[in-house]
Amino acid sequence: MRRGVLLTPLSPGAGQAWSRALPSPHIDWDLPAPYASHVVPHPAVNLTFQWDEDEGPPYAEVTGVALGLYTRKLTGRGRVCGVKFRPGGFRPYTPGVPVSRWTGRALPGQEVFPQITGDTARSVVTAAGDRARVTALDAFLLSLPCAPDPQADLAIDLVRQVRADRTVRRVGDFAHAQGLSVRALQRLFATYVGVSPKWVILRYRIHEALEQAGTRDDIDWADLGYADQAHLVRDFTTTVGVPPAAYAAGARGGR
Repeated sequence: MRRGVLLTPLSPGAGQAWSRALPSPHIDWDLPAPYASHVVPHPAVNLTFQWDEDEGPPYAEVTGVALGLYTRKLTGRGRVCGVKFRPGGFRPYTPGVPVSRWTGRALPGQEVFPQITGDTARSVVTAAGDRARVTALDAFLLSLPCAPDPQADLAIDLVRQVRADRTVRRVGDFAHAQGLSVRALQRLFATYVGVSPKWVILRYRIHEALEQAGTRDDIDWADLGYADQAHLVRDFTTTVGVPPAAYAAGARGGR
């Protein structure tokens, strides 16, 4: 069982290795005109197998934690199929390298996993149907060396707490509650998550703001962990590309 991986299970109860059921582990597109996809990422590392049919053969890519808005331009026909590792769960696959090495970067899959070949990428992206793609992804992940690591389990749990508990606002208070020094918490996050605990706290509060901005007019910025609205507006705009008011107006206009 690989606790660090987020992947669509083959069937209900298929095992704790796959943490949640997603609609599909892949995206297909066939576009008459280029389209830019924008995503505010979670603090997670992704391994994707991609095929831009007009550009060349299938290939693999490892994407570290994106510090800002992640934009991908889609053209023609293609497919992307992959896995998102739990924040903290990627390090056991690359135990000699801190996850911060990949932060803000997208690298050819072979640079991180020499086991990947052209046949590996093709077998994943050309598999027929979700079940076959999950099986191919599963087979590849299980073929990789991955030793148990209690520190990875700890990092996974700490990020889960930050995501679920909006009262987590200050790094010092959170570290103390966990019985860790601030420095120890920062080292753990740099090594296993790839970004600082403060960054993770603020990123999840941004995600909450995104969810609320599309449905509410009376957002309590302090409840999201911000001392005042100005700080939220600054971080939101830097990450998303537009101020919260503009985003909210657009989101509500689309309903």
